[in-house]
Amino acid sequence: MVPEHLERIDEPLYPPLAVREALANAFCHRDYAIGGGSVGVAIYDDRLEVTSSGTLHFGLTPEALFGPHESLPWNPLIASVFYRRGIIESWGRGTLKMAELARSAGLPRPEIEDVGGCVTVRFRPTRYVPPQRVARELTERQRLILTLLASSPSGLPLREIRLRLDEEPAEWEIKEDLALLKHLELVQARGHGRGASWALLR
Repeated sequence: MVPEHLERIDEPLYPPLAVREALANAFCHRDYAIGGGSVGVAIYDDRLEVTSSGTLHFGLTPEALFGPHESLPWNPLIASVFYRRGIIESWGRGTLKMAELARSAGLPRPEIEDVGGCVTVRFRPTRYVPPQRVARELTERQRLILTLLASSPSGLPLREIRLRLDEEPAEWEIKEDLALLKHLELVQARGHGRGASWALLR
């Protein structure tokens, strides 16, 4: 909630300008000679991917794209139109701009992958996002529990989860939360009894 506003204002998980830059790059550099090729956007529970048919050209590697490099669009006519329309603001800075925008939003640097005749730009969030398949709204405490478990891949015992929450709730409340999250197939118990630990179900 925002002061003086009754409605909720949602912040995008990924910076829109960075995603736009990834899409512009995909259209400018994809290989249109590949039959059935395309530019695609896929949103998963833990990432957003922009893919385009073809491979990196002119000897470029994914790592080299995050340093100063010459602008050599594979489709110069498309790149020229995008530049004139203001979609591309400068030559050879698309991937650098994506990295800057991601960093400003508190996200890790986007990943670029050139595998199987397809180039993928991948954005990852820094906070845990419950899967879209969860049909019901989770409480704030349940979301905090998921965030704690996301930062502890080896799992946490119930008592540790309880201690790490801001307002230390009763043990039975944590048990109820974990039981619900387990029912929703978001977490799993490892071990039995007092020695059990809880972890995200990936």
